[in-house]
Amino acid sequence: MPVIRFGISLENVLLGRFDSLVKKKGYASRSEAIRDIIRDSLVMEEWESSIAETVGTITIVYSHDTRELTDILTDLQHHYYNSIISSMHIHLDEHNCLEVIVLKGRAQDIRTIADRLIGTRGVKHGKLTVTTTGKHLK
Repeated sequence: MPVIRFGISLENVLLGRFDSLVKKKGYASRSEAIRDIIRDSLVMEEWESSIAETVGTITIVYSHDTRELTDILTDLQHHYYNSIISSMHIHLDEHNCLEVIVLKGRAQDIRTIADRLIGTRGVKHGKLTVTTTGKHLK
């Protein structure tokens, strides 16, 4: 695939801050950082379309001591088995658990599943992290 060069104009202050970010994150060049920023915007565009096939992870932290919570979370995951690719359960300490659930499907469906799991009474913290299948990124 051919690479196309183009110019960009920035104020000194903005360029300085960008260069600091490039260095802090360990990018080999400004170009690599800009490519990542563009890719991130394209992934967000996929998620906003609601119909594109996307990928996401749901991370939840909860106490297994909360009455019936483990059963409810397991039942929800079984209900959405078509979208859930994998899950990992980690015992953080004698009371708290962390689960990471990987999903693939339409953005709208993944958001619905995330809202159901994260909103379950007894979940202490939850977060949906969105990404792409990579099919449309080069």
